[in-house]
Amino acid sequence: MEASTGLFAATHDNNDLVVIQGHNEPRPVKNLDGQLCEICGDLVGLTVDGDLFVACEECGFPVCRPCYEYERREGTQVCPQCHTRYKRIKGSPRVEGDEDEDDVDDIEHEFKMLEEKEELRQRKKSSGYDNENAKSASLAKVKGELPVSTYHEPGYEKFADKERADDWKLNQGNLWPETEATVDPEKAIKDESRQPLSRKVAIPSGRLSPYRMMVAARLVILLLFFQYRIFHPVPEAIGLWFTSVVCEIWLALSWLVDQLPKWFPIDRQTYIDRLSIRFEPEDKPNMLSPIDIFVTTVDPTKEPPLVTANTVLSILALDYPVDKISCYVSDDGASMLTFEALQETAEFARKWVPFCRKYSAEPRSPEKYFSEKIDYIKDKLQTTYVKERRIMKREYEEFKVRINALVAKSMRVPAEGWTMKDETPWPGNNTNDHPSMIQVLIARGGGHHPDQLPCLVYISREKRPAFQHHNKAGAINALLRVSAVLSNAPFVLNLDCNHYVNNSKVVREAMCFFMDIQLGNGIGFVQFPLRFDSLDRNDRYANKNTVLFDINLRCLDGIQGPAYVGSGCIFSRKAIYGLEPPKVSKPPRIVQVHSKQDENEEEDAGIIEEDKQLLKSEMNFENRFQKSHFANSSSTEEGGVDASSGQAALLKEAIHVMSCKYEDRTLWGYEVGMSYGSIAADTLTSFKLHSRGWESVYCMPKRAAFRGTAPINLTDRLNQVLRWAVGSLEILFSRHCPLWYGFNEGKLKTLQRVAYINSTVYPFSSIPLLIYCLIPAICLLTDKFITPSVGTFASLVFISLFITIFASAILELRWSGVSLEEWWRNQQFWVIGSVSAHMFAVVHSLMKALPLVRSNINFITVSKAPDEGQFHQLYTIKWTALLIPPTTIIIINLIGIVAGFTDAINSGGHSWGALLGKLFFSLWVIVHLYPFLKGLMGRQNRTPTLIVIWSVLLASIFSLVWVRIDPFVLKTKGPDAKQCGISC
Repeated sequence: MEASTGLFAATHDNNDLVVIQGHNEPRPVKNLDGQLCEICGDLVGLTVDGDLFVACEECGFPVCRPCYEYERREGTQVCPQCHTRYKRIKGSPRVEGDEDEDDVDDIEHEFKMLEEKEELRQRKKSSGYDNENAKSASLAKVKGELPVSTYHEPGYEKFADKERADDWKLNQGNLWPETEATVDPEKAIKDESRQPLSRKVAIPSGRLSPYRMMVAARLVILLLFFQYRIFHPVPEAIGLWFTSVVCEIWLALSWLVDQLPKWFPIDRQTYIDRLSIRFEPEDKPNMLSPIDIFVTTVDPTKEPPLVTANTVLSILALDYPVDKISCYVSDDGASMLTFEALQETAEFARKWVPFCRKYSAEPRSPEKYFSEKIDYIKDKLQTTYVKERRIMKREYEEFKVRINALVAKSMRVPAEGWTMKDETPWPGNNTNDHPSMIQVLIARGGGHHPDQLPCLVYISREKRPAFQHHNKAGAINALLRVSAVLSNAPFVLNLDCNHYVNNSKVVREAMCFFMDIQLGNGIGFVQFPLRFDSLDRNDRYANKNTVLFDINLRCLDGIQGPAYVGSGCIFSRKAIYGLEPPKVSKPPRIVQVHSKQDENEEEDAGIIEEDKQLLKSEMNFENRFQKSHFANSSSTEEGGVDASSGQAALLKEAIHVMSCKYEDRTLWGYEVGMSYGSIAADTLTSFKLHSRGWESVYCMPKRAAFRGTAPINLTDRLNQVLRWAVGSLEILFSRHCPLWYGFNEGKLKTLQRVAYINSTVYPFSSIPLLIYCLIPAICLLTDKFITPSVGTFASLVFISLFITIFASAILELRWSGVSLEEWWRNQQFWVIGSVSAHMFAVVHSLMKALPLVRSNINFITVSKAPDEGQFHQLYTIKWTALLIPPTTIIIINLIGIVAGFTDAINSGGHSWGALLGKLFFSLWVIVHLYPFLKGLMGRQNRTPTLIVIWSVLLASIFSLVWVRIDPFVLKTKGPDAKQCGISC
């Protein structure tokens, strides 16, 4: 070895060598010969001098020359690993910000404009390059390196198709002028394929900064407010004063805990075109990752088969390679109606799916597609579209008739139970005691026929009375195991049966994150917002949850990622199996290698350490999965099943992994799969994934990914909120409490932990809120108030507090895009839900914690059927105990208002000023509970609720005034006989 070769060192993580060249001080540089670029996956290659190409001399992060030049030209100009600014390497053009360095000056490569003009002049004389220039150009190409072009601008390279070139340029955010310079039709596509598949988009500072400033101002004014409230008690109403101050402090703390995770909201942008260029090359096998899609259903009476069928049809028609999609429907109610409806769905899918692919139909749920009132003839170039659409609509109407006939048939249950077409008794006649069932309704095809369909499988796991089945979480875990046996895709999508696919490219949107070379390995799941149909125009009970989906989850995406909300989420199978995320590679340490023996010793040490880790993982593997074919498929890195296994053997194994006993003596439900122990299994699962170090992503495509139905009945809505609150408190009182769980590992970020704490303690805010809703009525009835006489300073503090409250809300709506009406509906239902469902959840959890008290709440499946008629369910009153607290609060406040007016009339004009403050708080309560009161009043065609309320109030006040004046009684002048007595 020559002395001038340089200093060699070993890398920290493996046995690759590091070479340092051309610098007075030694710097670690990886030996990239044979290594792959961490951005595009190509070989790193050599420089123009034949040396190893090293983009960053600080850390040696492997990057090839094309990615290096693109990053300097279009990107941030820094190394992705150590964030050191890239220096110009010989053979690369200068960019803005480069410093003059003697050791990298390369005039012949830096200024090529004169040479380009001369070349263009020569091209005018001849039709091509001369032989000498062609020879020099060919010699310039080296391994892993593209020839140095003239301008090195992406806009100066165009595709053969001009329209495609313009689209590509516009996607980059800039339409460059065309040039007559030499072009490479494939270079632009190659550059495009190397770029990230997604990026974070910061909220404009002009919208976010005023919001942050207003929140800070609100916090300061809150401190001044509490300084005044604490040091200015009310002696004549010390009980009311103390209670109100405690409630105000609790509500302020809950606001602060809710506000902290909202400090870093972001948006994300995906590049589906880059995904297609990189993983769907022409004349090559498709490299997109397979995906398993789960649909869960329980009760066909609450979850109509037609709704489930539309969800399944929208999945089968996804814009994704059909051989990479597998749909699994879990029927946890073992209903023969669901099974037969899916058989009809499989038959109709053979007509519906090709139609959607041929005409790019959106959405691909037939019920929604045919119900949209649009001009379907507009912008359709195919002459056969109108005819085929009419035929398909007729086919769908016939399909609906068959489904409805099955539903009507299921209403009359035979005494001996249901039997199938072959006179075999239906195994699920007893829904609580039946064996496992599975049937492949659409088998996976082996070719690429245009009419080929994705795989569709019906399953119903075993149910036995002696076993816990863990509701939806247990059903999803069974789906995980069955899918691992039959298809074993590396990613899984979970959908409720009433959430259809509204955007056929939704899987591609998620793959832009999972298949990104730099970010994909650390992403545990991608959550999409849920949108809802069939809601009333005013969204009376805040069913859209816009504040949650458009504000809270976007803010969490700027920390460690959003929480899993139960549906519309794509998981990495490795993450849901409880595995740890891959460790982030650190910059290599400089280790000098003095001899080949030292190098071999380090290699042996690395092999021994890997063997120890492998042995440790094998010992823990049986505890996680048991020894089975499923366990073997679970250990594969990229998914897939053994091709040598026969279908009969696979189905037998699928039946086995669905059995009740399979999870015994394993970590299923605790460290593997969906987590047990809480009704809110979605929140608990995402919390444990984030605690292990996984990150999640919130993807909000322009076209909503999923749409579904939501309960618009008041009772169903309150029961839904009650279930969420009980689940949150179960997490709080369990060993997975966010206050301390995973604290030692340090993988959960602080603000992310604060967000999970807020998601579990929020039901306790119902106690101070309930008390605060009663305080105005108590003040009116007792003629007391919670504050003393207000001076100038206190008035300014109170006014400033109200201004900052409304201003911060308006600025939050400004950067989030949420409408004022949606925000106000959310505020109203927060009060309604807190004083009813949240209060019951707190009482239930406290009683459950006591050893001598047993408290059970039976949760029923919320109806997910689309509302028939003009919002019939909206006006249906289903009595429940949850309606008692809000009704009581409204009545007490109405009585307080009447009593306040009575006292003011009897006391004279000096008491009207104090009455106004009390009336303001009492009306504040009634206005927030107005949607609840409107729900109790019934249909809209009756007397409007507002008129009824004001009629009662005005009639009461007018009656009191009338009695006080008493115009029909003649008033005599003189002293009052009662005061003067007989001797007057």
